[in-house]
This record gives sequence, C-alpha cells and structure tokens, in this order.
Amino acid sequence: MARWFLLADDAEGPSHAVRFFNLAIACIVLSALFYVAFRRVAYHWSWEPIWGYRQKFITGWLITLGLSVAALAGSAVVGLVTALMRRSRVLIINYAAALYVELIRGTPLLVQILLFFYVIANAARLENRYVAGVVILSLFAGAYISEIIRAGIESIADSQLESARAIGLTPIQTYRYVVFPQAIRQTLPPLAGQFVSLIKDSSLLSIISISEFTLNAQEVNAFTYSTLESYVPLALGYLALTLPLSLWTRQLERRFLYAT
Repeated sequence: MARWFLLADDAEGPSHAVRFFNLAIACIVLSALFYVAFRRVAYHWSWEPIWGYRQKFITGWLITLGLSVAALAGSAVVGLVTALMRRSRVLIINYAAALYVELIRGTPLLVQILLFFYVIANAARLENRYVAGVVILSLFAGAYISEIIRAGIESIADSQLESARAIGLTPIQTYRYVVFPQAIRQTLPPLAGQFVSLIKDSSLLSIISISEFTLNAQEVNAFTYSTLESYVPLALGYLALTLPLSLWTRQLERRFLYAT
C-alpha cells in the first residue's frame, strides 16, 4: 500500500499510475477546499454577462501571449550578454553591467514601467506601447536572468576550464562545449521560475494602457460588475501560459541530467 503514496528508492521513480492517483487526490482535496470556501460566503455565480465579452478575453490572452514570448526571448539575450559582461576583465564593462543589474533589482517594476515609457521612450520617440512593453519586460527580467546565468557559469570547476585550455580550446569553444552545457543544467530550475514570473509581471503593463489580458479583465469587470467571474478566467488564462512552460523546462531538466 505504501508504494502508492511514497517515492520509490529506485532511479526510475513512481509509475504513471501512482503519479496519476496522487495527482487526482491532490486535485480533489484542493477542489473541496475551494468548494467549501465559496459555499461559506454564499456567492452566486453569474456567467451570462461574462460570456458576452468572451472575445475580449481571447484577444487579451493572445496579446499577453505575444508580449510574453517576445519578452522571454529578449530577456534571455539581455541576461546572457549581461552575465558575460559581468565576467569581463574590462572594468568599465564589468561595472556598467553591475550597475544595471543593481538598479533594476533595487527598484519596483511599476516604477520602471512609468519611467521608461513616459520619460525614456518619450525622449527616444518610441510611441508604440507594445514595443515599449516588450523592452521594459526584457530589461527587467534580463537583470535577474543574468545573475542566474552568472551563478551557473561560476559553478563550473576551475579544473574543467584549465583542462579545456590544456587541449587547445579557444575561449569561445570553452564556453560552447564545456561551460554552457553544464551551466544550462544548473540554471534551468531558477530560469523556469523567472520566466513564469515574467509572464505574470506582464499584467503590470496595463498601467500604460496596453490591452493585455489583465486590463481586458478589469474592463469586463467594470462593464458587468461581476468581479469573480471576470478574474477566474484571468487566473485560468495565466495558468494556460505558465504550466506548459514549467512542464517543458522539467523535460529539459531530465534531458540534461547527467553526471559531471
């Protein structure tokens, strides 16, 4: 009986039947808790007004998807470049990257959005709110990703770098064949968490009137006065974006799981 509830000692882990059984129990318990909570507040659901605005939800979700994909790519590039700059022996490059990271990590995203859009973007004559939103999210998440990547790179033992130099690998070849394959395995879990946070942080772009998922849900709530009915689809929509990303990164973790 214990095999249905405890992790096995072997490397293969629990079977699919055991995984499904325990997942079903967890879902039932969580659903029961929500059911009891809503029963106690005696909330009366009214989905009819919300159904009339279904296209607004779909449009907002697609815009959030596009913003998130673009920002994920941009933040990965910014993070990688900044991490390499932090490891540069040229002091001005090193200090510039460190200053950028500390400024971004030390200030709220809400303030960064307002300053970038209404000051920097205005001075640069960048009028497209969507492009500005992608740039803001990329710069914000890039600072955190750079530290994750830098920590992964610095986790590689010096003996491996010396061995790479001993066999004649160039610095670029060393990073490509020795450092990055191992650093990816170390950084995947925190990177997945940062990417998920980035998708949720895109909701703050509503303050500069970008018609993404959160802003559209707020507008539906203002039109219908159905608060929970407006925000439950919002939560499910974000889950539809973040869960596949989390599952994909777990597959990558298993793919890069090898001994060093």
